Amino acid sequence: MKDFIANLRWRGMIHDSIRGTEAQLKKEQTAGYIGFDPTAPSLHIGNLAAIMLLKHFQLAGHKPIVLIGGATGMIGDPSGKAEERKLLDEETLRHNQAHIKKQLSKFLDFTCRENAVEMLNNYDWFKKVNFLSFLREVGKYISVNYMMAKDAVKKRLETGISYTEFAYQLLQGYDFYYLYTTKNVKLQMGGADQWGNVTTGVELIRKKAGGEAFALTTPLITKADGSKFGKTEKGNVWLAPEMTSPYAFYQFWLNCSDEEATKLIKIFTLLEREDIKALIQAHNAMPHQRILQKAIAKEVTTRIHGEKDCTWAVKASELLFGNATQEDLATIDDKTLLTTLEGVPQIKINKEQLQSLLDVSELVSNATQAIIFKSKGEARRMIQGGGLSINKTKITDPYQKPPFTLLQDRYLLVQKGKKHYYLIIAV
Repeated sequence: MKDFIANLRWRGMIHDSIRGTEAQLKKEQTAGYIGFDPTAPSLHIGNLAAIMLLKHFQLAGHKPIVLIGGATGMIGDPSGKAEERKLLDEETLRHNQAHIKKQLSKFLDFTCRENAVEMLNNYDWFKKVNFLSFLREVGKYISVNYMMAKDAVKKRLETGISYTEFAYQLLQGYDFYYLYTTKNVKLQMGGADQWGNVTTGVELIRKKAGGEAFALTTPLITKADGSKFGKTEKGNVWLAPEMTSPYAFYQFWLNCSDEEATKLIKIFTLLEREDIKALIQAHNAMPHQRILQKAIAKEVTTRIHGEKDCTWAVKASELLFGNATQEDLATIDDKTLLTTLEGVPQIKINKEQLQSLLDVSELVSNATQAIIFKSKGEARRMIQGGGLSINKTKITDPYQKPPFTLLQDRYLLVQKGKKHYYLIIAV
């Protein structure tokens, strides 16, 4: 068995733990769980740290339990939330659970003999519990003062919290108690924002079962600017390809800052310590090559979307951000081009109007609804500064007159600066 705690400590994946947790994990194979609320048909990057926690747990020889919150997902966890969540019905939650298991199977082994992952749904036991019995069997063991002291509750007192969400920690605490008594689960893990819920379970096990249980949380991952990791301007970065394309998924990792990448490569890859040290050293010597970002993007994208989609994401990235030419772009078929440029702003323009334009500065301002540039003057200044390309060809003359060669007889790919792309579609 590998030293689970030592591995996590080196990777920067431990935020807090209850005394005795490390000793328990060194003593014997231990069953531990992490809960996931099936509130969407896909997990997202924000869930990946918890998934990697379970992965390292299994690799260390322990028994992972994935708990799907079919019951608690109907209520919603107030942790980290500014307002109450929309309640979902059982059918939707079951549908989401099936998709989540498929995604988790890309990381976790559900078939190995020694310590296969087991997936459970807390609706299967909560549906048998009535309100009166829950108050008698759970409520009397946890005081209101104890519950009010939790950060997730205190942060919501000013804005308001319903009794439903207030009672959430009792439900999660009962989950731990139920798993402890029926599955010999002695450890609950989760993100740092779950500490209050996790310790409620430990307290319930101590008071109601007279047993000893343990807890471990991992830090919440944030960007270099302190904002929440796993979100873009468009929202969550999902693991499902129909919700976030493999190309956009790959780009998310590729766009991480150097400071972020040094931390993320330890958390989100399974690379060994010496390999990571070598990559960091190589990256520091040649930061412009973004060695760390490419290593993270390749490993995570391959695991989520497969080698084929990852290879294409790399190729598409090189076409857009590398030294590709107009001839290279012309080799991409219509469907592939649109898939690659998913998420890039698209602007439609009539072909006759395109041919009648006076110059390129008018094309990228007035003729395209001022989406690329607000005015012809702004466009001309960017062109004169060398900051505009069309179909990977640098535009040097703001008074250059169209037409340009249309990709697939329909498209113009406009690049503004280093990272901003727009697709003009001639109709």
